[in-house]
Amino acid sequence: MDGNPKYHASSLLRLSEVLRRFPVSKSSWWAGIKDQRYPAPVKIGKRAIAWLEADIDELIRQCHSVSRSS
Repeated sequence: MDGNPKYHASSLLRLSEVLRRFPVSKSSWWAGIKDQRYPAPVKIGKRAIAWLEADIDELIRQCHSVSRSS
């Protein structure tokens, strides 16, 4: 991977992996990023992006805690 050295490959998720963990449509995912409900991606190459696994795990934890408190 020719991306930023501060990100370790195992801590990065591509969009397909993100959507397996957080099952929404692609359009809903991108709308959530635009609305800042979902974490923004990091650039890992000239034409490649990914999400930090910790950011996705935190999003899932937040959604889980909200659903449990409702």
